[in-house]
Amino acid sequence: MRDASPQTIYLKDYTVPEYLIENTELTVVLDEEQTRVVSKLTLQKNPLSKMQNQALVLQGENLVLVSIAIDGVALDEILYQQSTETLTIENVPQDRIFIVAIENTINPKANTALEGLYLSSTMMCTQCEAEGFRKITFFLDRPDVMCTFKTTLVGDKDKYPVLLSNGNKVAEGKLQNNRHWVTWEDPFKKPCYLFALVAGQLECIADSFTTMSGREILLQIFVESHDTDKCDHAMQSLKNSMRWDEQVYGREYDLDLYMIVAVGHFNMGAMENKGLNVFNTKFVLARPDTATDSDYEHIEGVIGHEYFHNWTGNRITCRDWFQLSLKEGFTVFRDQEFTADQTSKAVKRIEDVKLLRTRQFAEDAGPLSHPIRPDSYIEVNNFYTLTVYEKGAEVVRMIRTLLGEEGFRKGSDLYFQRHDGQAVTCDDFVKAMEAANDFDLGQFRNWYSQAGTPVLEVTEEYNQQHKTLSLTIKQSSAATPGQQQKEALHIPVKLGLLSSDGSVASICINGRESCDEVIVELKQEQQTFVFENLDEQPVVSLLRGFSAPVILKAQQSLEQLAFLLSYDKDTFNRWEAGQKMSGQIILGLIEDLQQGRELYLQPLLVEAFQNVLQQSWADLSYFSLLLSLPEENYLAGQMDVIDVDAIHQCREFVKKSLAEQLQNQFQALYQTYHKDESGQFDAGAIGRRRIKNICLSYLTKMETAENYYLAEKQFEVAGNMTDQMAALSVIVESKSQAKQACLQSFYQQWKSEALVIDKWFTLQAIGSAEDTFLTVQALLQHPAFELTNPNRVRSLIGAFSQANQLHFHAANGQGYQFLANHVIALNSINPQVASRMVSALTHWRRFDENRQALMKKSLQRIIDTADISKDVYEVASKSLL
Repeated sequence: MRDASPQTIYLKDYTVPEYLIENTELTVVLDEEQTRVVSKLTLQKNPLSKMQNQALVLQGENLVLVSIAIDGVALDEILYQQSTETLTIENVPQDRIFIVAIENTINPKANTALEGLYLSSTMMCTQCEAEGFRKITFFLDRPDVMCTFKTTLVGDKDKYPVLLSNGNKVAEGKLQNNRHWVTWEDPFKKPCYLFALVAGQLECIADSFTTMSGREILLQIFVESHDTDKCDHAMQSLKNSMRWDEQVYGREYDLDLYMIVAVGHFNMGAMENKGLNVFNTKFVLARPDTATDSDYEHIEGVIGHEYFHNWTGNRITCRDWFQLSLKEGFTVFRDQEFTADQTSKAVKRIEDVKLLRTRQFAEDAGPLSHPIRPDSYIEVNNFYTLTVYEKGAEVVRMIRTLLGEEGFRKGSDLYFQRHDGQAVTCDDFVKAMEAANDFDLGQFRNWYSQAGTPVLEVTEEYNQQHKTLSLTIKQSSAATPGQQQKEALHIPVKLGLLSSDGSVASICINGRESCDEVIVELKQEQQTFVFENLDEQPVVSLLRGFSAPVILKAQQSLEQLAFLLSYDKDTFNRWEAGQKMSGQIILGLIEDLQQGRELYLQPLLVEAFQNVLQQSWADLSYFSLLLSLPEENYLAGQMDVIDVDAIHQCREFVKKSLAEQLQNQFQALYQTYHKDESGQFDAGAIGRRRIKNICLSYLTKMETAENYYLAEKQFEVAGNMTDQMAALSVIVESKSQAKQACLQSFYQQWKSEALVIDKWFTLQAIGSAEDTFLTVQALLQHPAFELTNPNRVRSLIGAFSQANQLHFHAANGQGYQFLANHVIALNSINPQVASRMVSALTHWRRFDENRQALMKKSLQRIIDTADISKDVYEVASKSLL
């Protein structure tokens, strides 16, 4: 049963560990149902601890204890106490090093939560972040206890021919009864959450990388035999990551071996275990006919992310889990910049901001709002949030904006120099940036402790006589749970000025030398910035590059937005102008629809699209984004009371109207770029596919036989997954009679490829057809669906509840009941996945009273379920506060 009052952990209560572990020796004898773990922990009293004669308290869950010994002497049962979560040993030595030897057994096959050691198909693997190691053996399971590990794995040679763990392989041998053993040793101290082991029937793809100092690193990717032909891109991505980190940050890899293992059952995207990364197959396996361009980009980004963790997460880790953004925010920023350098800087920035504004801003505005360095938690797994990751990355980005690229590199170098081999805090990172640049970030620290999304309200006043423009910016932050009063933030606002002919207007402020672009630093609740020597009132391009994670409120007419769409030199703001323009028009149509007025598309939007279509674009991927309308979830975020039906109807009206009025241009572009470039992933080929497929999405909105034929033919002959999925997507969203035949054909073609079938489930789950909910219910009974596989759960239940706001938020509440049913079912299988599903219900305050009541009812039903996990309870209960 769940504790009636689950314990809340507070940052303010942090104390140093009472004991430290210097070295850990593990022997793991593998068995599906009774794995034997023997640990030998070399411990000593922590000299920094002020506590005296404290018992040694080790964490351990779901473990069968066999024996305990200290310095070789077995302990009688009266000398220790075991609870469901801890093992307490009294009277341990206080003035010398001592060794605790523990033997226990675990059942990997029964571990459906996929934390600790578990079975994925026939493979044994681990997931220890955040607190999974305690489900392998008893330990001081906290990130500020760092030690060296020596691990010996023992297993059947047929079942587990490959035995992997952290570090370098130092010994191996054969045993009786068809068994063998391998010993791995990691010379670098690490917290136990970075421990990993993998055992199974795996094939190895090998390559090498020569570091900037001339060392040769062996690179290995381990996959199941049927996936060996899908690893080339992952291997190249790893080498690209290693080279980039040397060039941009001066960071070289430290071990002689770097391993990646692809696992089909995994709660997360990937895990940066030292020297042995364990990855969800989704972020390793790719072949042109099985993975889209987006998959290829995400694989490279995630492989980069986990590799970059070697320095920002492993060599330097977080002192406690409240500091999670120290490693994740910095590393997300690093992987964003890496991807931008590998692909299109403009497109990458736009895609990152889209994710931030549609999902993280919603998190900031909801009942689960928290700072990037939270103050408390019940279940640490619930802190792996967009706030900690994505907003955390934006905070790091702002530091770079304030310090400049050279200053930021100086700060990161000092951070690595000061703290290599340590478990530290977010403040240690900020201090290094300050010290390296003699720059005061005192007020900036509020970003770490303050929740919510700031709002910037901007007003302009042009003085013709003095030729000045006064720009007044007011910042405010709404109250969030536990934070009623907010302090002013230090906010960098990058901006430029444009003359009436679209040329760049020189910026002169405070007598400084004129420039084309400037960063003003907002530190007070309201500040006025005066720009001088302006012969006419310029058009202001505000918050260029999205220089701060804020909501910008500025009075901009449709004509001004059209002007910026045509002339702004900042690629983000040019795209943003188009999004704001389209968004304002769609929101106006929603109001018309709600008032019973006839829908009419303003010609200004058609003209703006025509202007974009007539220009020549070097970056075709960026061009495709300029032709994209705001997503439905973004539009929902602009409404006080979300009307999902009106949003969908009005957006569809605008898209169809544009298709009808710009049909010739869309058809011409489609024909120009419709060519088979399967296997080519250069920027040009990717851009051509993006353009032709967005044109196809417009053309099929006209519901004509001619355009159905284009989609059906593309689906039939596509030699790559990008084009095949794009065609199938528009067919599923159309009234084409070929819809079911195409879906069935796709399934038959790819039924042996799990990741492709995930796409097949998702495509149907996010559809807008009237029978979508019935389709989703039927797919739950499909033989390819399994509730124990997180990828499959996310592809169907997650996609429906989080990416189909039209049908999930049906007025009768059937979507909410559906989700509650499956959260409750998942709770007993995998609480971590279950808690993440609950998020679709947490924003109930944004909807009408009827939907609010139905969502609250489903949340309460989840809370009232017997044996509800801490993971699910925390999210559901806080959502109702």
